Amino acid sequence: MTIVLNAPRPTPHAPRPQQMADTITAPALPKLRPEERTRRQPPYNVVLLNDDDHTFEYVITMLQQLFGYPREKGFLMACEVDATGRVILLTTTKEHAELKRDQIHAFGPDPLSSKECMGSMSSIIEPAMD
Repeated sequence: MTIVLNAPRPTPHAPRPQQMADTITAPALPKLRPEERTRRQPPYNVVLLNDDDHTFEYVITMLQQLFGYPREKGFLMACEVDATGRVILLTTTKEHAELKRDQIHAFGPDPLSSKECMGSMSSIIEPAMD
């Protein structure tokens, strides 16, 4: 009989070699370089411009249909555009601002106006100040 004195004894908690091969490790996440960081798009304002051809009711209805604003908010915005000549309707991405501007321009004439209203109200987009 041969006795080996320095042989390691298997412990009940140590993984066996075949068990270690079954262990799955998660891949390391890539490190982002500074130029790969996500950047926020610059915000743009959709601005409604005043004119004397459209009624308050037209403005309120347009803001309800195009922006989903309640009548009260539409009325306050109509008052502001009448008093100051302009009102910021929405601050959003450039593409969304362009869409909303185009929808305002396509809304059509005011059927309630006593004047010869030939078209929609005017609006612009402009970079928002942070």
